Amino acid sequence: MRPSLTAATVVADAAALADEAGFGMVTLSAVARRLGVQAPSLYSHVRDLEALRDGITALALGELAERVGGAIAGRSGLEALRAYAAATRAYALGSPGRWQSLQRRAGEEVVRSEAARNMAAQAGSVLRGYEVPPGEHVHAVRLIGSTLNGFLALERSGSFDHSAPAPEESWDRTVVALDSLLRAWPA
Repeated sequence: MRPSLTAATVVADAAALADEAGFGMVTLSAVARRLGVQAPSLYSHVRDLEALRDGITALALGELAERVGGAIAGRSGLEALRAYAAATRAYALGSPGRWQSLQRRAGEEVVRSEAARNMAAQAGSVLRGYEVPPGEHVHAVRLIGSTLNGFLALERSGSFDHSAPAPEESWDRTVVALDSLLRAWPA
């Protein structure tokens, strides 16, 4: 017997499909097949494909914020930055489709969601361990995010597979370099 459909179950199944096959493979018909229903049955739970994809993005943001929050709790400075980066990388590697959902322009509802606010708060918590002026936080968060996302995108594409040392060593150096940049942030 199949569980009753709700918006949450549809999004969760779509997120599972994204992790298995890739975010680009998430369609209403593919999710409907997995759930054993006709695609029109999904419209009473999600408005359209973009709403479904935004649902995955919101789910991923919430999951990532929870993991990062647990990882950085009680830490500051380099220790918090390392924990933030490690939790982010573990999520990206362990939930690849959900991670892909975070690499797109999300709808306004997602951008203004509690999950998005929680994720931003986690980045702000890391910055409290540095003397980055509050007016500069957005720039520092963008630096951290773009550096980690860039590394993870290259790692996922196999760009690091053809040379030594292992990506883990470069990851650690990247995090230490970010720490140095944050410590030297101009006032």
